Amino acid sequence: MKLILLFTMLLTATAQAAETGTTIKSDSVRGAPFSDAKIITTLPAATKVEIIKKDGGWYQIKSAQGSGWIRMLSLRNAKTSKSGNLSGLAALASGRSGTGKVVSTTGIRGLNEEELKSAHYDEKQIARLDSSASSRGEAQKFAGKAKLNARQIDYLPEPGASK
Repeated sequence: MKLILLFTMLLTATAQAAETGTTIKSDSVRGAPFSDAKIITTLPAATKVEIIKKDGGWYQIKSAQGSGWIRMLSLRNAKTSKSGNLSGLAALASGRSGTGKVVSTTGIRGLNEEELKSAHYDEKQIARLDSSASSRGEAQKFAGKAKLNARQIDYLPEPGASK
């Protein structure tokens, strides 16, 4: 009986143990899981952290430097690293979660469902976006400096069109 009780206690403690991780690169720890949230501190690469929970593309963490939220892609989860399991990264890249249901990747980009529902056309923001566009000449100059080669990419066929 004591052995069963001890085994149950060990399982419970293991299930409640926090996950740990290590920062892959230097990144900001924020007050909320949004890219424009207040920066609490900055963690250098190779900082050990305790992972409290996950929300979209963010981990809530605790470290010696402070607690807050850090981008998922800036952190290596110790559990995943030890197992060599890339399913977390594959799920992130494919837009699939552990439930097997397709999920939107907009959470990773910082938009939640409420923000998407309340989105509206903003002519000033479109003009701001257009102002950062490069001309064909600027793009060619950049490509030349980077030694990039032009490649012809065919458009996808229209749905239902025969090949």
